[in-house]
Amino acid sequence: MSLHLDALTVTLGRGDSRTTALDGFGATFRPGVLTALVGPSGSGKSTLLAVAGALLRPDRGRVLLNGTDLAALGDRERARARRERVGYVFQSGNLLTGLTAEEQLLAAASIAGRRPRALRARARELLTEVGLAHRLAHRPDQLSGGERRRIALARALLLEPELLLVDEPTAAVDRSRAEDLAALLVRTTHRYGSVTVVATHDPVVTEAADATVDMLRPPVSASA
Repeated sequence: MSLHLDALTVTLGRGDSRTTALDGFGATFRPGVLTALVGPSGSGKSTLLAVAGALLRPDRGRVLLNGTDLAALGDRERARARRERVGYVFQSGNLLTGLTAEEQLLAAASIAGRRPRALRARARELLTEVGLAHRLAHRPDQLSGGERRRIALARALLLEPELLLVDEPTAAVDRSRAEDLAALLVRTTHRYGSVTVVATHDPVVTEAADATVDMLRPPVSASA
């Protein structure tokens, strides 16, 4: 199991504002390895996550997740891959305002075509694992930024994705919470064996990661 990105090129914008976000990028990411993507703003980290997670189609190149080229799939197949094979943790958490922590996970199960009742025990187990057993009935406006990110991570892990993509998990949290979140990402990556790619500016995350990819000097392969 691996994620192999082959000669990815992505251009964004139109006319005079058109920019090349990725230019022939290639790397391989291994299961059970947390890889940190580093580089300045504008270096293509978030674009890379969007392409790897089948949210954005590249102009050229391949996105091979366990041998399947996500970039070559039709729209329906790409949407199915996102639901069933990819877990995405957005920088904002992207939680649904009116739902409790537990309901966030059960809603994700329903969207993926799974029976929420059958996954209730696993949802509670994951929320306990990320330290939120006491917050099951709390809504996003009752939680801290770090707690919202932990819920988003639990939600992303619910269906045991092959690929876990995380965008700036420690943005706007203090160092202690950043260390906790970084340790949680490492622990869950090792436990579930996912291919985990984290875009970050935070040295706390970089130091905790198993491997690092510098977007300004991308390697051919990234592994622990």
